[in-house]
Amino acid sequence: MTYLLPPLNALRAFEAAARHLSFKQASHELHVTAGAVSQQVRLLEERLGVQLFERRTRQVILTSAGETYLEQVRQAFRCLAEATAELKPEGVTAMLHIGLHASFAVDGLRARLARFRRAEPQLAIRISQPAGLHELLEGKVDVVIADRVQRCPGYKCEPLEHGFLIGPLGTADCPEIETLRSCLLGDVELEGAIPRAPLVAGPAKPRTMTASRRP
Repeated sequence: MTYLLPPLNALRAFEAAARHLSFKQASHELHVTAGAVSQQVRLLEERLGVQLFERRTRQVILTSAGETYLEQVRQAFRCLAEATAELKPEGVTAMLHIGLHASFAVDGLRARLARFRRAEPQLAIRISQPAGLHELLEGKVDVVIADRVQRCPGYKCEPLEHGFLIGPLGTADCPEIETLRSCLLGDVELEGAIPRAPLVAGPAKPRTMTASRRP
């Protein structure tokens, strides 16, 4: 069965705004601008064909339709969170899925990811190659390491030693992604770390792998 669902980012913006009754406070939680939250909510309302918020001066109030929808959205989020928690291996609280452009050298990446796993032991890592902005926009990966600057509304593109790290504005500044960026830049040095290998190589064949976690 195919489910006709609104965009997840729009649902997250709606739930946060409804919980705070404020686009501004929701924006702080999601690490985006208040305008971005307002736009996502507006897109959701247009998609549903109903008004979810009554906009007043310096305040937003849920409509009756918004209150009804919020209860169901929260229940759905709760079910998703519980189902996801049950699937996670012991000691792992989240999965970070990284997409790589075709010329990115995976061998050079492993040394940097060893640092990242030591810094963020609760995160499991999965790598897909080749993957780019298209896969990121579709939600197939969490972040992308691209070979050139790529701008897209709602996403942040940051320079690396070779290439660029692209992620949603809502997560691009979270501590885990900041640590990943530091490791990719070689800023995080750990005891016993092996020398840095180059990050750019020749064309790579399509692959998907899950990085093993060290004890």
